[in-house]
Amino acid sequence: MSRTSIRTDFPYEIRREDVRIPVPGGTSRAEGSGGGVPLYARVWRPVTEEPVPALLEYLPYRLTDWTAPRDQQRHPWYAGHGYASVRVDVRGHGNSGGLPGDEYDATELADGAAVVNWLAEQPWCTGDVGMFGISWGGCNALQVAALAPGPLKAVVTVCSTDDRYDNDVHYMGGSVLGVDMHAWGAAMLALSCRPPDPEHVGDEWRSTWLRRLEAVEPLVDTWLSHQTRDAYWKHGSVCEDYGAIGAAVLAVGGWHDPYRDTVLRLVRHLPADRVRGIVGPWSHQYPDRGLPPGPAIGFLQETLRWWDHHLKGAANGVMDEPLLRSWISDSHPPATVYEELPGRWVADPAWPSPHVTPVTYGFRGSPVVVDSPQQTGIDAGRFLPFGNDADLPPDQREEDAHSACFDFPVPEDGGPVEILGRPSVTLSLRTAAPTGQVIARLCDIAPDGSSTLVTRGALNFSARHGRDRAEPARIGETEGFAFELNGIGHAFAPGHRVRLAVSSTYWPWIWPRPDAAGFTLDPAGSSLTLPVRRRTEDAVVWEEPEQAEPLEVAHPASPEERRPERVVVRDVAKGEWRLEVDPKYGGTRVYPDGLEFTEDALETYTIEERGPLTARTRSDWTIRLRRPDRGWDVGVETRSEITCDAEAFHTSNEVVCREGDEVVFHRTWEKRIPRTAG
Repeated sequence: MSRTSIRTDFPYEIRREDVRIPVPGGTSRAEGSGGGVPLYARVWRPVTEEPVPALLEYLPYRLTDWTAPRDQQRHPWYAGHGYASVRVDVRGHGNSGGLPGDEYDATELADGAAVVNWLAEQPWCTGDVGMFGISWGGCNALQVAALAPGPLKAVVTVCSTDDRYDNDVHYMGGSVLGVDMHAWGAAMLALSCRPPDPEHVGDEWRSTWLRRLEAVEPLVDTWLSHQTRDAYWKHGSVCEDYGAIGAAVLAVGGWHDPYRDTVLRLVRHLPADRVRGIVGPWSHQYPDRGLPPGPAIGFLQETLRWWDHHLKGAANGVMDEPLLRSWISDSHPPATVYEELPGRWVADPAWPSPHVTPVTYGFRGSPVVVDSPQQTGIDAGRFLPFGNDADLPPDQREEDAHSACFDFPVPEDGGPVEILGRPSVTLSLRTAAPTGQVIARLCDIAPDGSSTLVTRGALNFSARHGRDRAEPARIGETEGFAFELNGIGHAFAPGHRVRLAVSSTYWPWIWPRPDAAGFTLDPAGSSLTLPVRRRTEDAVVWEEPEQAEPLEVAHPASPEERRPERVVVRDVAKGEWRLEVDPKYGGTRVYPDGLEFTEDALETYTIEERGPLTARTRSDWTIRLRRPDRGWDVGVETRSEITCDAEAFHTSNEVVCREGDEVVFHRTWEKRIPRTAG
């Protein structure tokens, strides 16, 4: 097992200061009518008289509390190795000025480019800047790189997306993601309503907070209003023009993260002299944090090599590394958490790889009707796993029972069947309704019958000819539906079976279509294609993970934190299934500066076995921030719901904010959004 070392002896001493970086105003998100908007920043710098390159991480998640423990692991580490490492809050969030807007909107990206230029102009900076981040920060790092600010020379993007429509938390295969379209929209509503901290902004915190609250809008209403891949989603999707990215890109992902296909596309489409890719066994986390599944790697050391080469001109061989280094997991029993997965690292000099050959498996048998009950998908696991105990999919045997399954044995007298890349399916379907979905899961079946989910994919019937349009299926006609599954590295052991399981529903990941009439699958003309990798013996070596000294944050226990992470409740008489999820983002924590931060969230997904129009999502958030020494005590409560009928989605959102016992803000939003494709 990889053990994280805590590093305190750096080549440089470190100084830290909080500053405000001015970016241009003059938009609806600026404070006031003139001048610039100050973005709150924390800068860790090496103690030296020589200028150094700067590294930027740029997020809406509040550097003084929410990401402070994670920031402390890496920013001082970079500073101790000769970089000015800078963490900045996006406009309208944390202690920055301005008003909150949509994710990755034009203002956010322009601000990011302005911060890059500001950093380059500082007397302590050489003029060369790198940008890094995970999730939101990894996404906007790519998007700012596509704006090509001159000083931005290199990027490290982790668990990010190049395609905001089809590889993010909104849509999958042209279908509405019931799980994170709702859950993350609800989370951002709650998080955007937190006030600035008077410890850092002084007495103006209250007036700034109230202005922000008046500007907040539920993001889910915007997301649901764009159900095909239109101009809204093309904005910020760097896959529209990979050539716009001038910086060198190190793309990093995990096989248990939904964004991992971005790594495969970036190493395929960016010039080989400016890109490298790493995909490990990880969840939605930095690869050095040691959160399951592992093994973790010395990620900070690997990125230091990247920065040293591209920002300092070091001839350290980082660009001599293989184009793509990937983890291939061995067969393993199903579980919702793994401390470490069995497997090995492999190296590929190009992508597509010369070591990978597509192998097609044809289906056999008579046509089969697939009309899955609506709760199929209840064992899908978390869309964005964070390393918690109930994140990953359990045994898939119940899901397989609701699906049409096609098995392909792995001979016992041979080696494992290793795959690396994106499997694909072609399914010959006769639809019973003009709308619907088809979901394909690839599973590893052990000799004892246990079923481990390997990867999956989905296709909305209306998106079969392109995500940018909605074309109803032709009822009663047999048609080929072809789509890719998410990328994976996996070795099916001898004596196991490769299973493709096909269902017509997948709640709560995929929001059900009104008809829910299923389809008939004809094995003749249907096939599974696997990216089979020839076994190679590769010398991929990582240093052990290390980080800077951690932030001393206390985590007092609370009743909410003892709540189960994931509970399935079945009302047998009613035929109703309810999934309750505690996302466990952080719970209660007390920071070294005295801030008490309490956070509780509960997501609920409900559906009846034969009632696609009974689908309902709800998310409840409670956040409290206290500084007892100041007498400061504020709270945020939000409720978010989505229901549907045959013609429309119905969203309901409510925010209540308090200062002490006084309600200072209360607003509700009720929207009806026509179902055009979702």
